[in-house]
Amino acid sequence: MKNQKVFPGIILIGFGVYFYLQQSNMEVFKEFYTWPTLLMIVGLAFLGQGYWAKEYEAILPGVILVGFGLHFHVVNKLAIWPDHIGTFILIIALGFLLRYQKTGNGLFQGILFLLLAVLLLFYDKVISWFGLLENKVNIAWQLWPILLIIIGIYMIFIKKK
Repeated sequence: MKNQKVFPGIILIGFGVYFYLQQSNMEVFKEFYTWPTLLMIVGLAFLGQGYWAKEYEAILPGVILVGFGLHFHVVNKLAIWPDHIGTFILIIALGFLLRYQKTGNGLFQGILFLLLAVLLLFYDKVISWFGLLENKVNIAWQLWPILLIIIGIYMIFIKKK
């Protein structure tokens, strides 16, 4: 990190406010005295480092940590919020796409994770769209992790720039 002031500054401010509110036992913020809040503080520090210090690679971990923290805060409070692995993959996709917006790299990963998240979150609807092809789609659904492994091996060992 080039500009070392932003990240630790936000961490210190965030943790200071967190622990002050916790010690003062303010009932209004009682449900925020949990570890997801700490995840969000660290994520906000990464986002601050990414956007304010123009170190755009910090955007991805920032979005992931804020997104995961937000997820754990609202998953049991909002009925429309999905409690599904696809939610985590969608948050990661958002991180890649926001980083791509500033750096110009990560678009492939962002789109790949976005497609995977949509497939996982809306699996029942996707299957109903295929109708008569359900048996063939079911076989493909069982084999897609192997396809991911093959693509990963290709990208690591075979593809050379």
